Amino acid sequence: MVVYSFYIFDRHTECIYQRLWNRQERPLSDSGTAARPLSDANVSSNGAPPPDLGPARARPSRLSAKDDAKLIFGTVFSLRNMVRKLGGPDDSFISYRTGQYKLHYYETPTSIKFVMLTDTQSLNMRNVLHQIYVNLYVEFVVKNPLSPVEHPGGEGVANELFELALDQFVKGVL
Repeated sequence: MVVYSFYIFDRHTECIYQRLWNRQERPLSDSGTAARPLSDANVSSNGAPPPDLGPARARPSRLSAKDDAKLIFGTVFSLRNMVRKLGGPDDSFISYRTGQYKLHYYETPTSIKFVMLTDTQSLNMRNVLHQIYVNLYVEFVVKNPLSPVEHPGGEGVANELFELALDQFVKGVL
């Protein structure tokens, strides 16, 4: 099993921790989006190509880490709400799979959200995310008197022991 990335979101929807492990680089031409125009405004009325607008109109090859975290949270938030509306308050969102990755989700009673992206062949990681919360996050972040309780403005988890333990846990156990 391969773990691609791991995110922690606080109750204010801020990404307070993000870690990338085995991220594959994919050129835009593989996804089929590189050849498509950005909008209908790219073709002039006489059929001639528009003048070069410079790098401001170029599509970025990779999202920034902040944008990536926002997209992950938005996806989880939408799917979680959809599951609750369709299934009732007792149902919960656990994971979903695409052709490229599988997203695993765990939410604590204090609304801290743990998200892990793995390869598509991995089994349910809900118990693993719970272990990360109980054995690593609580022990190294929550019980640390120097760690802030709230993370205003997305101030993240800056705890070297937590990062080392998480890295060992992911590489050793998984």
